[in-house]
Amino acid sequence: MDLKTLCEKVCGIAVEKGDFILKESQNFRINDIQVKGKHDFVSYVDLEAEKKLVADLAVLLPESGFLTEEKTALESETDLKWIIDPLDGTTNFIHGVPVYSISIALSNKGKIILGVILDIKGKELFYAYEKGGAWLNGERIYVTETDRLEDSLIATGFPYRYYNKLDSYMDCLKFFIKNTHGVRRMGSAAIDLAYVACGRFDGFFEYGLNSWDVSAGTIIIREAGGIVSDFYGKHENINGSEIVASNNKLFNIFRDEVQKHMIPDLK
Repeated sequence: MDLKTLCEKVCGIAVEKGDFILKESQNFRINDIQVKGKHDFVSYVDLEAEKKLVADLAVLLPESGFLTEEKTALESETDLKWIIDPLDGTTNFIHGVPVYSISIALSNKGKIILGVILDIKGKELFYAYEKGGAWLNGERIYVTETDRLEDSLIATGFPYRYYNKLDSYMDCLKFFIKNTHGVRRMGSAAIDLAYVACGRFDGFFEYGLNSWDVSAGTIIIREAGGIVSDFYGKHENINGSEIVASNNKLFNIFRDEVQKHMIPDLK
């Protein structure tokens, strides 16, 4: 199956599971959550959505393996691997904040070759596959042309588990608040990255994420003409522990400022 056809099928699966999540949101109660760790929640909706995604994607590519947030499928060492976050923005979801998404990526020998992000409540489907461009609901999308920090709008996510870099993060946040049009925090890293890809945000940075949070967004941004790296500028094997994303004109300036504040030893 060619990548374009595969991407279309994955988009259909994402939309179907998004409808399931949206339906469940109507009767969801905060007492339905489980606590995985401090500020880290899961619900039956995450678990059921992930099981449904795994089942359909396994049929689509029987030879593929999985890396999933809720561990409903065992991780296996296969060339083709689906990387899935069934509900990115669970905290938003359980509180009724309408910003949460499904994120699905496919890697081949560690390289991301396809990505799909569904803004469930907003009914916006972002997708890309290798050398196929980036798309939003059937329309081609591109990153911005902004080349000055002072003209940019930046997105981030607040640390919620790992606080070892919190002081550095706050210094970084203060810098961008003072030197850009503003900073936004949506509560779903996948949506943040999708918004960079379609030109709503000029840049995004965060630390303490995981592969399932960022893999789909990474290829969508790159196919939209943008750049993604870690805080040191490494472009391969982005696993979410550190991520910087922007357009190609602003990227070096943006990453340098993130690096300066987040890795003070390199000053």
